[in-house]
Amino acid sequence: MKKLLDQIVKFGIVGFICFFIDYLVGLGVMNLIKAVFGQEAFVRGSMIGSVAGFVVSVIVNYILSFKFVFTRKEDMNRGAEFIIFIILSVIGMGLNSFLIWIVVGPLYESNSWLAANVGNSMMYTGAKVFATAVVMVYNFVTRKIFLEQKDK
Repeated sequence: MKKLLDQIVKFGIVGFICFFIDYLVGLGVMNLIKAVFGQEAFVRGSMIGSVAGFVVSVIVNYILSFKFVFTRKEDMNRGAEFIIFIILSVIGMGLNSFLIWIVVGPLYESNSWLAANVGNSMMYTGAKVFATAVVMVYNFVTRKIFLEQKDK
């Protein structure tokens, strides 16, 4: 049980680092798109930003995950390991993007109180925190199941 708790803490630290990489890249891309195309590009910019942030953070996450969190399967080819990591991560990205879209799209745009009282950056931040929490659980469980060496 202690090993699992230690692993969860390490996973959380790696996730925290990658969250900020993901968030800052995503926010930067979203703001760049809004600056170029105007306020009406907020939702589209949020989606593109979330994908850009994801791509950068997943590469960092792969490196840190196998350096500090998970024990590699001895019999798994590193290329296959990376492909499985990417596939699981793309599913997580889809879930992440869907959850952000729900929050900044239908929820935000259809609620006049939110639109009047919560700025775009704050709404994106709330959406990102929510989506990250859900995807973090998904990532930990799937990586343990598909990528980690089982204790003998």
